[in-house]
Amino acid sequence: MISLSNMDIAVIAAYFGFIFIVAWFASRPKGEQGHEQSDDYFLAGRNLGWFVIGASLFASNIGSEHLVGLAGSGATSGVPVAQFEILAGFILLLLGWIFTPFYLKSGVHTMPQFLEARYSASARNYLSLISVLAYVLTKISVTIYAGAVIFEAIGLSFWVGAIAIVVATGIYTIFGGLKAVIYTDMVQMFIMIAGSLLVTFIGLNKLGGYTELKSTLGPEFFSLWRPHSDPDFPWTGILFGAPILGVWYWCTDQFIVQRVLSAKNLSQARKGTIFGGFLKMLPLFIFVFPGMICLALSKKGMLTLSSADLALPTIVADVLPFGVKGLVVAGLFAALMSSLSSVFNSCSTLITYDFYKNFNPQASEKKLIVVGQISTLFLVICGLLWIPMMKLVSGQLFKYIQSVQAYISPPIAAVFLLGIFIKRLNHQGAMASLWTGFVLGILRLVLEINKDSLSGLVKSFATINFLHFALLLFIVCTFVLVAVSLMTPPPEKSKVENITYDGKFTSDDDHKVGQDFFLSILLVVVILITWWLFS
Repeated sequence: MISLSNMDIAVIAAYFGFIFIVAWFASRPKGEQGHEQSDDYFLAGRNLGWFVIGASLFASNIGSEHLVGLAGSGATSGVPVAQFEILAGFILLLLGWIFTPFYLKSGVHTMPQFLEARYSASARNYLSLISVLAYVLTKISVTIYAGAVIFEAIGLSFWVGAIAIVVATGIYTIFGGLKAVIYTDMVQMFIMIAGSLLVTFIGLNKLGGYTELKSTLGPEFFSLWRPHSDPDFPWTGILFGAPILGVWYWCTDQFIVQRVLSAKNLSQARKGTIFGGFLKMLPLFIFVFPGMICLALSKKGMLTLSSADLALPTIVADVLPFGVKGLVVAGLFAALMSSLSSVFNSCSTLITYDFYKNFNPQASEKKLIVVGQISTLFLVICGLLWIPMMKLVSGQLFKYIQSVQAYISPPIAAVFLLGIFIKRLNHQGAMASLWTGFVLGILRLVLEINKDSLSGLVKSFATINFLHFALLLFIVCTFVLVAVSLMTPPPEKSKVENITYDGKFTSDDDHKVGQDFFLSILLVVVILITWWLFS
């Protein structure tokens, strides 16, 4: 339980007030047309700069369950969990340099639309349905649940917390659209980072500094690299499997890519991804370290840590002074609200464009916005209705439900990545690859749930590390994609013009490639230095 003073409560209230002020200013109608254009509502008028794009990429990605989970993993095994955060820097460079030029050139609103432009309507429908179901069953529900748990930690009812956080986030998302989401994300990024930095610095100071932390926990806690046999973070899985999941999440998921689709131009979009990459270097120090600090304080008898998963709440409750607690709790709310508003908006965009407009191509701009708002309201209601199910579903089963995304993402990564580079790939190959990956992914999930009753090769298939499985599934899906495409007629010319690689990844009017290239190299250097320092 995190006890809060009046000062803490005032800080939290000020946070909520400021967020609503920012959302209101961001969503005010501009000019005579106001929000009459759907691009204004769903893509912020395609007029955003690099800073807000990068901040929103970071804030949308970091949910409150992310903060709690990273700290918990830090308290369990140290820094290896940060590999996923560090690798995101590389993947965001892929988004900026390889994928974004084609996304912007195609003028699409959603990732399924891009698959239709490259392959077929069937590919679009597959990704649309998979994405919406995954958002409702995993992203929305887990974020709401995490928010309710935070409210419980400060002494309020689970249901009061769940409803309050959904309604508060839903209001500004419904009325403000993507612009409100992105500008509140930017504010929430600062609050998250400030609160987490304070946890790290105050915790280290109480412990006696970084040297004391290292001597208390031992060197194995500070190595990013684990043997290939490690059940959680094998180095082979990190280097070869994690990037595949990263390409799916950072480069093809509407939840993330909608931010770069809203950019003013290619250079601003690319700079936004580079800035987001630099921000992803922070979680090791401000999210993982607090868990490690909490464990060290526990080992020295300076606090009691009952469970690794409670590392963050424990250090907030036992170490932070009043006032600072309020800022950190506000940071937790910022994390969950930024993730929730982003998934509400991206999911409503998919429903509006890939379902409603697909069947009503003559729909007016105003009608599209209304459908988007109604879709968001529907998602808010779905999220609330799903909460009782969250209470009934066991933690282990819910973990399996979430893992569905990891098991069906390699084929999606394959059809996007290879589709940009290889003109010969066609609709038949894409659908064969997507369905092959889906069947194998679901088979793996079913077998994993029943792994205790299995033996031999079947048990090996069910228990192989999920990062190694992602690599194997990507290889299989790539083979199917290429083989079926070569055995069937080549795609029409319209399916490859302007949306496949033609020797360059920049537009003719992009004059700032040199600056972006230098910043990209600097980010790579930072990643390599981090790997070296924690090796």
